[in-house]
Amino acid sequence: MRHPIAAVSAAALLALAGATGLAEAKPASLYAPSAVVLAVAQGEDAVTVVRASTLSCAPTAQGTHPDPKAACAALNAAAGTLDALLAAPDANRACPMHYDPVTVTADGVWKGSRVSWKHTFSNACTMSTTFNGNAVFAF
Repeated sequence: MRHPIAAVSAAALLALAGATGLAEAKPASLYAPSAVVLAVAQGEDAVTVVRASTLSCAPTAQGTHPDPKAACAALNAAAGTLDALLAAPDANRACPMHYDPVTVTADGVWKGSRVSWKHTFSNACTMSTTFNGNAVFAF
């Protein structure tokens, strides 16, 4: 009679241990991670970083970015697709036609997915005109 009880007790302990292991596998937050390092570099190779900023958007907007709320709102509006930030250049602003390349990069995680993005502009004026007041690279 003791053997069936011991077998049931052992099975109950194994089930409890398995349930405890599952409980520990739950994520620590309800939000998917969204943290990126944004950089502006001189040249095409993005080696000479002129300025950089960190941006975390979940669960709240924060980081070294001067306006994290606006930058996170812009990234959310673009659904995290950084190429979408290039879609609204200011057609009424003229830039000089000299070549002094500026490269912007974004590396990190956006809503749980890895992001590694780079775009080169012919000069800083063209970059500013293309982003047209967008807050993401305004630091």
